[in-house]
Amino acid sequence: MNKTFQKFKYIIADILSAIAVWVGFFIYRQSLIDIHLFSHISSIIHELFFWYGFVLYPLFWNLLYILAGMYRRVYKKTRLVELQETVATSLFGILLFFFLFVMEDTTFRNTNQTKLFLVLLFGHFMLTYLGRLFITHRTINKIHTRKIGFNTLLIGANGNAMKVFNELENQKHSSGNKFIGFVNAKEYDNYEISAVLPHLGTIVELPRLIKEYAIEEVLIALEKSETDLTATIITELELFDVVIKIIPLNHDHIFRNIKTTGSFMTPFIEISPDLMPVWQFSIKRIFDILLSILALVLLSPIFVISAIGVKLSSPGSIIYSQERIGKKGKVFKMIKFRSMYSDAEKNGPQLSSKIDARTTPFGAFIRKFRIDEIPQFLTVLKGDMSIVGPRPERQYFINQILEQAPHFKLMQKVKPGMTSWGQVKFGYAENIDEMVERMQYDILYLENMSLTMDFKIMIWTVLIVVQGRGK
Repeated sequence: MNKTFQKFKYIIADILSAIAVWVGFFIYRQSLIDIHLFSHISSIIHELFFWYGFVLYPLFWNLLYILAGMYRRVYKKTRLVELQETVATSLFGILLFFFLFVMEDTTFRNTNQTKLFLVLLFGHFMLTYLGRLFITHRTINKIHTRKIGFNTLLIGANGNAMKVFNELENQKHSSGNKFIGFVNAKEYDNYEISAVLPHLGTIVELPRLIKEYAIEEVLIALEKSETDLTATIITELELFDVVIKIIPLNHDHIFRNIKTTGSFMTPFIEISPDLMPVWQFSIKRIFDILLSILALVLLSPIFVISAIGVKLSSPGSIIYSQERIGKKGKVFKMIKFRSMYSDAEKNGPQLSSKIDARTTPFGAFIRKFRIDEIPQFLTVLKGDMSIVGPRPERQYFINQILEQAPHFKLMQKVKPGMTSWGQVKFGYAENIDEMVERMQYDILYLENMSLTMDFKIMIWTVLIVVQGRGK
């Protein structure tokens, strides 16, 4: 499947529909001014406002569609989802467009405003939806007739796996699963499913197989004797942008919101890779950028004073950088004002503690009010971190945490943050056991991730900083 070309088709359809809507809307607007417009319709091309809209109106909508995530998972769309998304974005977009542009139009102020709004809303929705519906309908037909499909990996090797495979392959209208092969969860002398699918390895090799075969869906069809491995498998899979589907065998240990899909003869529990709607992630990133810029400007006097204080407190650099593990295991440099003596970790990595001899007197002060973390706003601007997200850790400590809590890997599903729910509710951890305990709050954050939750965490963080309860 050529995802780029599929996205391109949607983009072109949206641009053409937006141009058609703007031309129609502008003609309607002009007809309210000049009742004889249609006798000299070509006069509209001499209007500067017409050409502004001709260029800016399609750009406005394509930007909105990108922020709303309407160009993601272009092969996973349904006609109903397309309708819902188009209604929601059309209503929001037209309201925003009116307030940003049309409200300043003298024609708008001198006419029936409600009528003008409804004409634009209805016209935009109809033309946009018809173009998108045509593409979506053709795509769904290609999926049903097996002309295109999603690379699918089957986890399971015997009865349940065989049952799932047969039911999906024998459907009159395909669900789009293109089986690449299977992996086994436990070792057996014989694998029943090997008669119809190639054996690609064991669950230990999942990360490699997902990348190597560009897997988009993973179907988990374990036997009852293997269900103890489900949590481990899901933890591993949730680091990747794949849809996870499980046959319902009393799986009560799923780590995030799920839904049941009954499009197959065998119903599946489906776990989407999206933690929250794309438009919320877009707003979250925009907010990260704006807040970081604002913070760096407003806190610039404190930034300068702190830099001088660090320099005078002890020999060494002003800024301290350290490798941390971010989203999807990416290594990045997290920067802070140096709060410790330069040789603080000559004996190896250590966690902070309430009474820490490695910390300078000035360093203890800036830690108490989280001033040492101000430079991290630069890391947020760069895109390696977010304002809110699980705190990033060093690989040295991650390796130790994973021995006690393998699901710590879930923290790598999102960008790490300057502050987190675990940081607010628990604070800094002084040992591995406390890090595991704090992780439970961050798991809770992932399960309930939303912009509202982010704002709540930021408010609590500000209160902690003002009260000087940091350490």
